[in-house]
Amino acid sequence: MSKLVVITGVTKGLGRAMVDRFHEAGWTVAGCGRSEEEVMRLRSQFGDKHDFTVVDVANWGQVEKWAEHVFAEAGAPDLLINNASIVNRNSPVMNLTASEFSTVMNVNVNGVFHITRAFLPEMIQRGLGGVIVNISSYWGRYGEAMLAPYSASKFAIEGLTQSLAAELPAGMAAVALDPGGSIDTSMLRSCSPDEVASAPNPDAWSHVAVPYIMGLGSAANGKSLTCPPVN
Repeated sequence: MSKLVVITGVTKGLGRAMVDRFHEAGWTVAGCGRSEEEVMRLRSQFGDKHDFTVVDVANWGQVEKWAEHVFAEAGAPDLLINNASIVNRNSPVMNLTASEFSTVMNVNVNGVFHITRAFLPEMIQRGLGGVIVNISSYWGRYGEAMLAPYSASKFAIEGLTQSLAAELPAGMAAVALDPGGSIDTSMLRSCSPDEVASAPNPDAWSHVAVPYIMGLGSAANGKSLTCPPVN
């Protein structure tokens, strides 16, 4: 029986690349994203092998409904990857609007809480362990000028993960994972375009990152980890 991975933010970037790697490894993927067009594209490509749904992780009602759907179709996940996130426009704190700050926090922090809150009880009740990977960032460990909302959100993910790890039953793990430097995504092109030329693309990254993630177990609980470098 194949293992089940739940991944948020699968319609582009790192999330989309991870879908391919888990598919190749024989896992079943339950993924969500906000783009209906891209979700339909994924459904067309993979058919019934995997399950893709339009979900805004910042919306608790949508997340709760999606989790119930996943449980009914595939059960509780072996692995949960909170990947969905957005970045603010480059700006000093004093020039940001309140809505710009809250929008980033709603997706990057509230979204992780929503997904974890929706899926964790079933993972615990199943009693077979399970790993939660919250995608963090170098900028979640070291602040970056012009990116205060994004940095703050990723610092929050580090703290949320450590608190969650202290609450989990034996055999489970919650991990904060820095992808391991800059990856050539739309997010990087927006906030740090000067790094794009030297950055690996998501596909190259996923060939290194997904085997690393699949190898994580209960011994990693509470750790702030970094993906191995892409050669």
